[in-house]
Amino acid sequence: MALLENLTDPAVLASVNDVMDSLDDNDSVAVAQAASAGIARLEAIRFRAVARLNRHREGARSVTQEVALALSVMDNHAGAVVAAADALTTRLPRTLGLMDAGKLGGFGAMKVAAATAWLSDDDARAVDAVLEDRIADKNPGQIRKAANHAANTIDPDGAARRAEGHRNGRRLSLRHGETGVASIEVEDAPVEKAAAAYQRIDRDARALKTGDETRTLDQLRADVALDLLLGGQGGGGERSEVFLYLDLFTYLGLNDEPAELAGHGSVPAGLARRIASGSDTVLRRIITDPLSGQVLDLGRDRYRPTAGLDEFVRVRDRECRRPGCHRPAQTCDLDHSLPWQHGGHTADTELIDLCRRDHRLKDEPGWTYQLASDGTLTITTPTGHTHTSTPPPLHPPRPPADQPPPF
Repeated sequence: MALLENLTDPAVLASVNDVMDSLDDNDSVAVAQAASAGIARLEAIRFRAVARLNRHREGARSVTQEVALALSVMDNHAGAVVAAADALTTRLPRTLGLMDAGKLGGFGAMKVAAATAWLSDDDARAVDAVLEDRIADKNPGQIRKAANHAANTIDPDGAARRAEGHRNGRRLSLRHGETGVASIEVEDAPVEKAAAAYQRIDRDARALKTGDETRTLDQLRADVALDLLLGGQGGGGERSEVFLYLDLFTYLGLNDEPAELAGHGSVPAGLARRIASGSDTVLRRIITDPLSGQVLDLGRDRYRPTAGLDEFVRVRDRECRRPGCHRPAQTCDLDHSLPWQHGGHTADTELIDLCRRDHRLKDEPGWTYQLASDGTLTITTPTGHTHTSTPPPLHPPRPPADQPPPF
């Protein structure tokens, strides 16, 4: 207990704070990273303590309320902490080990616990092993996607039943706020419909954002959505586009590999086939490199073809290329990795998708973007730290038949 008391000793913290004013930018980032690693280790201790309490009380429901009071959190969050603590100390030891190493925070660990909660103990341990080398130093959104994909792969039948159960629970809720405002939400809607609806609203809102329009895009999206619900015209009547990625064998039902929905992540094979067989679906042939799974060419033999470099880059990238940003590519800006005025070219080897926020970030002083021939984007921050992003392959690498698979 002396160690824990030392970590919260005001004198110790004061000595650390005394040197803060002398840190340069690089040191400031390094100290923040070191602090985050220390917090992750402390959160691992907290999970073990909560798990111990839960075992002592034999899983009594009152444990959640006690944790809520002790940690000053809401009951729902306390329940999630208790569930995660139990899973991490029994079914997910490698995830807990990443926390001990300072490579995974508590919020990210809870994403793994939630994504594997429906699996058997053996399947959860299998997912835990798969994720060990994939989620270190990733943000919660990336962790959620990786964990869901691994869980769907381990138990595709269970994933399909779980997805169907969630979709059957769709509902509309109204929450009243302060001073004359309220929120309306369609919860657990079919993801392909919710994504298409958002794209429709976003497109119509952007069309209204003219020079004389004083409303922000957020305000316009809200106004367009309400107008459409109340029977207004909104914008145009064209359908919005949602990118669903599944290989031919999955589409034909010859395997049950999970598919990917841009901006959302993994969806079970059965659900993907249902979406792909809808009456308004547009099928497109995409040629990939079998060894890497990356897009090589966007085929033209498809329904309603719309050729062009713009489409190829958006299909290739799927999402905004800044690591950790998952805004779908069709809502992003197409931008030159090397600015046009500095010698950039309008070619797939130099074009990337960036959401409006990250497009503006790219133009800030000190930020540099370099795009390699294999599609890897390297972003260098003003403090000299680098972060990389590679377009996700449409399928795992497929070596020649005379070579063993990579795992």
